[in-house]
Amino acid sequence: MKNYSVLLKISSILWIVWGLFHVFVGVFLLYFLLNNQTAEALNGIAGKVSLESLQMNYPDAAIATLKQHAFNLGWFGIVTFISGFYVWKKNVHALLLCALIGGLGDFGYFLFIDLEGLAIPPGPQMTWISGLAIILSLYTYFKTNKLADLQ
Repeated sequence: MKNYSVLLKISSILWIVWGLFHVFVGVFLLYFLLNNQTAEALNGIAGKVSLESLQMNYPDAAIATLKQHAFNLGWFGIVTFISGFYVWKKNVHALLLCALIGGLGDFGYFLFIDLEGLAIPPGPQMTWISGLAIILSLYTYFKTNKLADLQ
């Protein structure tokens, strides 16, 4: 297949979806945490852990760390969402920004949630989405003389 522009557009759509999802999850988690629903927030991250087993008093430092995590998910999502539109426009910097922010953000999830067997859908699917977006965009990047050949 020589229509590399289509591969880049698919990658763009994947990054936009990934970004929107992570903005939503960041806001969702922050909402729970700000309303003293820490167990619900944790269950949203590691869904295979029963909600009942997460009901306890958490130290302020743990809650603050979870709020930071929620904030990070939100800004990862915003940056990736916006950059996804620039990937559509064949912007190399946006392509690399999405791969770094989205890829590394999801890599941590993959290592510590997916591999531990704690994930439920749609979490693992977001890992596949970011991985596929990286593969498609980098494949296109290297096959088209750094996107210069695309029209």
